[in-house]
Amino acid sequence: MTSLRKLGTSDLEVFPLSLGGNVFGWTADETQSFAVLDAYAAAGGNFIDTADSYSAWAEGNAGGESETIIGNWLKARGNRADVVIATKASQHPDFQGLTAANIKAAADASLRRLGTDHIDLYYTHFDKPDVPVEEIIGALDELVKAGKVRHIAASNISAERLAASLAFSDREGVARYVALQPHYNLVSRDTYEGDLQNLAEREGLAAVPYFALASGFLTGKYRTGTTVRSRRAEGAAKHTETERGRKVLAALDEIAAAHEAPVATVALSWLASQPTVTAPIASARTVEQLAALVGVDELMLTEEETESLTQASS
Repeated sequence: MTSLRKLGTSDLEVFPLSLGGNVFGWTADETQSFAVLDAYAAAGGNFIDTADSYSAWAEGNAGGESETIIGNWLKARGNRADVVIATKASQHPDFQGLTAANIKAAADASLRRLGTDHIDLYYTHFDKPDVPVEEIIGALDELVKAGKVRHIAASNISAERLAASLAFSDREGVARYVALQPHYNLVSRDTYEGDLQNLAEREGLAAVPYFALASGFLTGKYRTGTTVRSRRAEGAAKHTETERGRKVLAALDEIAAAHEAPVATVALSWLASQPTVTAPIASARTVEQLAALVGVDELMLTEEETESLTQASS
């Protein structure tokens, strides 16, 4: 039984695992991407996360490849009304920054690639402190009023800038952020916990964490003495050399064995249970990788297990 969660103060209801689209058009071609998207939808998933810059970093790509694949899938399946699409602006090579003109142009380009007339959740991908929050929120509000965007959100933003943005929205009665996308997982807690998490909780924002599996480290396949061929191997492997990383893996192994569940499912379940968190983001290059991710919908950790992981990761 799929359990949807309300996204902050919005009217959106989403699956507790947001499917990351960063691999689409990069390590997963369109055929592979369609298979993963089909399997995610079949499992009850309805929350897809992408960005206009995915995957400009790959040789031969210009940015927007992920949105294009998702748009092609939506058209082929005819399921746009069943899916919550989140995308982001500020990093596409042709639309760098968060000036009002850039935000609006980037949104129009994303809509074309996605083949849709609206974006359900539109993030500022990386905050640009040189642009006043009034200009950013004003542009986003115009998109909402035009029906091009349903709800707005922020990613990679300081607590101070987020608070200023929310205050401006409240003061002017314009569109207000409903969600926040922070870097947050069992081996990276200080990137969210503290001022940012407290502000999100106080203001009713939903957290949708990225790097939920620490570049794959929290899947359990990266261990001391083990070599894994992966584009993320370097980022994941660094955690095997830390005391926190080793303690977290040990705790995850014990709990995973007790539930006969994948290590990744346990790590995501801990994250999904944290204050303000609505749906962690994780990506899958293959259908086989996806099963451990969507398992978060069914695995319930005990209070003791949650505390064990919290202590191991402190």
